[in-house]
Amino acid sequence: MKNKAIAKQLLSIGAVFLRPNEPFTWASGIKSPVYCDNRLILTAPEVRNVVEEALAQAVAEQYPDCQVLMGTSTAGIAHAAIVGHLLNMPMGYVRAKAKDHGRTNRIEGKLLPGQKVVVIEDLISTGGSSMDTVEALETAGAQVLGILSIFNYGIRTLPVRTVSLCDLETLAQVAVDEKYIEEKEMKEVLEWKSEI
Repeated sequence: MKNKAIAKQLLSIGAVFLRPNEPFTWASGIKSPVYCDNRLILTAPEVRNVVEEALAQAVAEQYPDCQVLMGTSTAGIAHAAIVGHLLNMPMGYVRAKAKDHGRTNRIEGKLLPGQKVVVIEDLISTGGSSMDTVEALETAGAQVLGILSIFNYGIRTLPVRTVSLCDLETLAQVAVDEKYIEEKEMKEVLEWKSEI
């Protein structure tokens, strides 16, 4: 199954850290036993190839009407560019806020009203930044088909179609299977998710 293969790849390069006894603090203030750093994918060519091909396949299969890819700032930009290259599809990205100079763009790249867009995310934690990106694109007149991410903690259900290559449950099980963590630590990770 693709999710397990992606989980193995993420674990193999240390892109996911599992520390139930020493939680990480996210930007939102949430204490988490899991931290995902998908930027490391870009520095591991073999893993990068697997992930980008899987993203491209997911766009083609799950969002066949997509006309433009839009990466989230900043971690989704490189993935959107690579997938755009693989699919010969236009891409751009959405800044967290508009520039305060030049053309004061928030959306970079050509986007026409009514175009069908897929947002490319490296990961979805609480979903706040993902939905902020979707809202910016819809305000600009885009038709957002959904969000495609490499990893999804699955904390919240978003009001837009979301497809992810890997989720927390799959990753935690693979981490046990591959001896990164013990079964009891996996249970702690999954309990944390249910309490958020």
